[in-house]
Amino acid sequence: MGHVEDREPPDGISKHFTVAVFVVHAGQVLLHPHRKVGLWLPPGGHVEPHELPDDAALRETREETGLRVRLVGSTGIDHDAPGSPRQLVRPEGIQVEDISPGHQHIDLIYFAEVIGAQGSPAPDPCGDEPGMEWIDEAGLLDRPVTEEVRAWARLALQVVPARTARTPGGPGRAADPG
Repeated sequence: MGHVEDREPPDGISKHFTVAVFVVHAGQVLLHPHRKVGLWLPPGGHVEPHELPDDAALRETREETGLRVRLVGSTGIDHDAPGSPRQLVRPEGIQVEDISPGHQHIDLIYFAEVIGAQGSPAPDPCGDEPGMEWIDEAGLLDRPVTEEVRAWARLALQVVPARTARTPGGPGRAADPG
């Protein structure tokens, strides 16, 4: 039997791990009009072979927005002793999305904040993905956003400020190494 990546999927559906990152700053979330699907989405993309999900979330956000972010969430346990396993930030959610017949994405949803950004105005996104905008909750109703993305964005707008007020830069947060 060959390597796992060489095997045919038993159900005939190829599955790729992906990340979506809801970046929050000053009551706004960062979204963009996705050029292929015509809907507003958060930064994100595929987890590359041999890449950790945390690293993929940071990389995709940096590539698409030009911003350095810190994932806001918790790890399974607060433990970083030398020689111990690295604790990753738990995704806020994991969902399976049908992309096309025979292809699905296993999407790991993360929340994040911009590193070093204080108050308003929000930092300008200047990455590879055109049309990135900071959108407040009311703005989520003005754009073509799915109910699923709207629900995640609203949750991020509630959760990120509460978590960052308690633990600025603390454990359970992965930061873009820059």
